[in-house]
Amino acid sequence: MSVVWVFPGQGSQRKGMGTGVLERYPDLCARADEILGYSVAELCDDPVRLRQTRYVQPALFTVNALSYLARKEAGDRPDYLAGHSLGEYAALFAAGCFDFETGLALVKRRGELMAEASGGTMAAVLGAEPERLEKLLAGTGVDIANYNSPEQVVLAGPKDELDALSRDVPGKWVPLSVSVPSHSRYMEPAAAAFAEALDGVHIAEPRVPVISNVTGRPYEVAEAAGLLRRQICNPVRWVDSLRYLMGRGVRELEEIGPGDVLGKLWEVTRRHPVETPAAPEPGISLGSAEFRADYRVRHAYLAGSMFKGIASADLVIRMGRAGLMAFFGAGGLTTDEIGKALDTIENGLGPDGAYGVNLLYGFDEEGLERETVDLLLRRDVRHVEAAAYPRITAPLVRYRYSGAHHDAAGRPVAVRHVLAKVSRPEVAAAFMRPAPPNILDRLVREGALTEAEARVAAELPVSGDVCVEADSAGHTDGRSPYALMPAILRLRDEEMAAHGYAKRIRVGASGGIGAPEAAAAAFVLGADFIVTGSVNQCTPEAGTSDAVKDLLAGLDVQDTAYAPAGDMFETGAQAQVARKGTLFPARAGQLYQLYRRHGSLEEIDERTRRTIQDKFFRRSFEEVWEETRAFLAARRPGELARAERDPKHRMALVFRWYFVHTIRLALRGEAGRQVDYQVHCGPAMGAFNRWVAGTELADWRARHVDVIADRLMEAAAGLLEARLRDLTKDG
Repeated sequence: MSVVWVFPGQGSQRKGMGTGVLERYPDLCARADEILGYSVAELCDDPVRLRQTRYVQPALFTVNALSYLARKEAGDRPDYLAGHSLGEYAALFAAGCFDFETGLALVKRRGELMAEASGGTMAAVLGAEPERLEKLLAGTGVDIANYNSPEQVVLAGPKDELDALSRDVPGKWVPLSVSVPSHSRYMEPAAAAFAEALDGVHIAEPRVPVISNVTGRPYEVAEAAGLLRRQICNPVRWVDSLRYLMGRGVRELEEIGPGDVLGKLWEVTRRHPVETPAAPEPGISLGSAEFRADYRVRHAYLAGSMFKGIASADLVIRMGRAGLMAFFGAGGLTTDEIGKALDTIENGLGPDGAYGVNLLYGFDEEGLERETVDLLLRRDVRHVEAAAYPRITAPLVRYRYSGAHHDAAGRPVAVRHVLAKVSRPEVAAAFMRPAPPNILDRLVREGALTEAEARVAAELPVSGDVCVEADSAGHTDGRSPYALMPAILRLRDEEMAAHGYAKRIRVGASGGIGAPEAAAAAFVLGADFIVTGSVNQCTPEAGTSDAVKDLLAGLDVQDTAYAPAGDMFETGAQAQVARKGTLFPARAGQLYQLYRRHGSLEEIDERTRRTIQDKFFRRSFEEVWEETRAFLAARRPGELARAERDPKHRMALVFRWYFVHTIRLALRGEAGRQVDYQVHCGPAMGAFNRWVAGTELADWRARHVDVIADRLMEAAAGLLEARLRDLTKDG
């Protein structure tokens, strides 16, 4: 039977705590007095100072740490360690990550910085579902600070906003007597300042697994400093930590330190059991370690973009706060809308948050694509996901090489990174090569790149990370990963040899990854990383309607179809969409066939015309054209002039209106219009639904995007480890 030892955080302090253990370790208490500049024994007997953050944190750390030493001397050992907020430092001390003096010095500085925050407070909410609270808090200045148990969360934010919220929040409201909004966005300045205290601190590999408050998963030493910084301004995911431990066979929790709060939270959580997909403790790390370091992520895993903000700011923030990374779905949005999303993301993740933004090819590189790149450069966005690009464009090249330089050793360095999603070898080759010289020359002439940047560009590929996109949602060639992945890997090796790059181009996999077997297969094929898509659309954080999420959660692997892509309608390009529960694929296909057969709207027979207007559009062709004409007059006068000269192009624009309209219907979840919902989705969604059937993740409201990432990667690692054992058995 596995056991976890846990250490309490701020709120568990009481007058006289530490009696018995402080006297037992006089040498360490003397060291504490020297570091703090006052007597820790006197502090633990001072109820006034024990209410102040700057004093209570070092006091609690000292008592927790010495209590651990006393417990250890009894001869027992835990299988896991964890601590709630401040208590995590005692857990890291117990795991041998740093010595007592180092831990106390860090905690002293942490308490000082957190005490400087003001203007906020906290409140506990009992008996409310966290998912309901998350929706209620959207757009407010209040954050969830602690996910303590299935029946308790703690909120943090400005006092006036909390007071106003108290009238609407379901459950029992319990104001806390604190003046610091811990574990919220308001602590970001303290977290940034604390990073300086962590510089140069050596954190050793834990001798016993320590569960992180930020992720609810074990620490890896490479990410420890970042997690300690982020812990100050990110929520404490205590219930996730407890459920992780339960899933690892932990049946006993022992609280080390003052109070019994954590023991009670353990018992409450045990009364709410959840069945989870198998996720054995991985003994192997999947994918490229270099990729994880470069992207500052725990897994070689990214959440890909979904257009129209479906890969929302909330989704990006949730991933970033969990030590993972996502791309914001900027495709189809205006630069104003993208800018507002970047404001939200930067406020949520802080200045050093890891995130990216999508660049979707759109045939207008001098228009929206150029404007979007201008915005991304102004905002210093360091990562983009380039999707649906059939060729390299000037704005993309400008983004990639802006700020590129040679380091002191003369090596080429790019500060901006393009992750290219490809499904054709010729497109992959273009991204694996340096930028075309004619584009570089043009950008230098225009002043968009300097000559020095252009020289560096000649030595680096357009994309250092190329993602092989197999049978995916949205625009797709529907390729088999088993054929495409080996071909692109060999192409990568050829391009590396041809250009002599110092750093290996990494190749990832996406499309069809909705179950751990698929993720495992991608890594066996040679993927350095994976990118998921469809499965993230059916999460609480996704920026689409509940009606669409209900539809997606009911799909099986066969419930998708190919339909004409609205933005590439005239070319016949296809997108993969949900088929079950909607008539959109059939109706979109009918419109494309009409476009191919006719030269104008006027050539369409009256019966067909009435069907389209009454059932598809629910308005006349003339009304649709007037709406389209007004849009083009304001945004694209050249295209309007063409449409007025060319009746076939005018017909295409009227039909394309339907594609835009059906996306809007789905995003809004408009009642009574589900038959026209256009929902981009691949078969990975059905595979995921089958995998989680009968578990708590069968309900999409529990499918948080970071939870999906952890479950898929952990289970994939477990599968591979088990398979390797089977393959290496004697006989």
